[in-house]
Amino acid sequence: MDVLVVAAFALLVLGVAGSLLPLVPSGALSLAGVLVYWWATGDPGVFWVFVLASLAVTATLVDWLAGVVGAKAGGVDNRTAILAGAVGFVLMFPGGPLGLLAGVAGTVFAVKVRASRDIEESLRQAAYATVGVLASAAMQVVLTGVVLAAMLWVQFG
Repeated sequence: MDVLVVAAFALLVLGVAGSLLPLVPSGALSLAGVLVYWWATGDPGVFWVFVLASLAVTATLVDWLAGVVGAKAGGVDNRTAILAGAVGFVLMFPGGPLGLLAGVAGTVFAVKVRASRDIEESLRQAAYATVGVLASAAMQVVLTGVVLAAMLWVQFG
């Protein structure tokens, strides 16, 4: 097997694995895998490269936007969503994915309960923000997994 084909599949597998890890650009890795494979082999055709590239770009957008969309769906204002993202990012380094989730949920809860004194509503908003972060990871796994499966089918199907 060609070295570039092996490299392409390594990128595709890293894309799926990276979906579960913060700061790993899963969609970009999947996109790179598709493009390297296409460049090395000429397969799949242009239409399918476009479809798979679109899925990979969508995974990237989900990575960037799902947490904010989840927070906004729960009624969190922009300032709190940005603050929660920043705290989650910082806590991710010592705590990994759990630090990220705790930072987002804890920040949304603390800001909202301080502003409204409504514990139940603050918990609801923190839950929405946390579900947004988790949904982001799940959707990235699905999207990058579909890209990997399609490329395996191209190679071996």
